[in-house]
Amino acid sequence: MPEDKRVGSTSVRNSSPQLSQAEAAKPARSDTDAMHRRDMKLGYLIHDVSRLRRTAFDQVVKPLGMTRAQWWVIAHLARHDGMVQTQLAEVLDVGKASLGALLDRLEMTGFIERRPELSDRRAKRVFLTKPSLRLLEQLVASETAFNGKILEGLSETDRRELMRLLSIIRETLSSMEQGAAAEGN
Repeated sequence: MPEDKRVGSTSVRNSSPQLSQAEAAKPARSDTDAMHRRDMKLGYLIHDVSRLRRTAFDQVVKPLGMTRAQWWVIAHLARHDGMVQTQLAEVLDVGKASLGALLDRLEMTGFIERRPELSDRRAKRVFLTKPSLRLLEQLVASETAFNGKILEGLSETDRRELMRLLSIIRETLSSMEQGAAAEGN
């Protein structure tokens, strides 16, 4: 039932129905649509930045005779040298056969060597060689310059905030992936 409200000395009839707290807390339909469009744009932006960064980085490492995938293996081994090949495939999220072909190329160029695992002769451990350590220095310098260039428009505060926000998204995606894997088992 509409209620009367006093505004000054005049009585004003309120004809709008009362909203429940839950209804009042819901965003209006147009707000929901706008948020959905914004979130879709954000997803596309994240994807596009990732794609553009990969493409540009490929051009940075190309003069060094390296691919992004090869750099990724060398960079990971620089932190975890001597990993078992199957563990490396899992950590890098690539198939065992794909990693095997990639390691074959790195081994032919002398950047890695594979040695049998002592406890299981079928398994191979992957190690960096001295030439790859020299190359690693060049790659790190190239990547540092590259990152400096693509991030030059961001302040230190912006960079920390971007890292914080992207870390939240990464953790959410990791949790979703782990949840899906647990459901599949």
